[in-house]
Amino acid sequence: MNWLNGTRRLTVSLLLVLLTSGLQAETPVSPDARKLLDGWAKVAQKDNPKFQGFSAEAGRRIYYAERVHSEGDSRSCATCHAEDPAQSGRNASTGKVIDPLSPAVNPERFTKAKDINKWFKRNCKWVLERECTAEEKGHFTTYMLSL
Repeated sequence: MNWLNGTRRLTVSLLLVLLTSGLQAETPVSPDARKLLDGWAKVAQKDNPKFQGFSAEAGRRIYYAERVHSEGDSRSCATCHAEDPAQSGRNASTGKVIDPLSPAVNPERFTKAKDINKWFKRNCKWVLERECTAEEKGHFTTYMLSL
């Protein structure tokens, strides 16, 4: 009977190794991004007492959500940044190529606070016709860092 328990433990251990070996490592978070995420979390908690932390799934929904703009066209983050954030996109207005948004493919993404804030301000206004909330920024960034 003792050998059977040992075999079960070994089987479970091997299964755990096999299951976890295919998992991707998370993209490292730059100090600037970490500082912004921490600040956004504080603001989000203040703005929404039910806030439970940032979610990659909520960020994914933000990325793909289509919104009808006042100009009549439908817009989402994916409109310019591509359906797959690991691929290059194209600016809908100018046609200029946009480097991949995913930091797993483009390590320069989400590394400098100045750039992060600049692009959130510009792109949120283009898609949402307003600035993004701290909660939206945190969810979105968490999603990108999870890819």
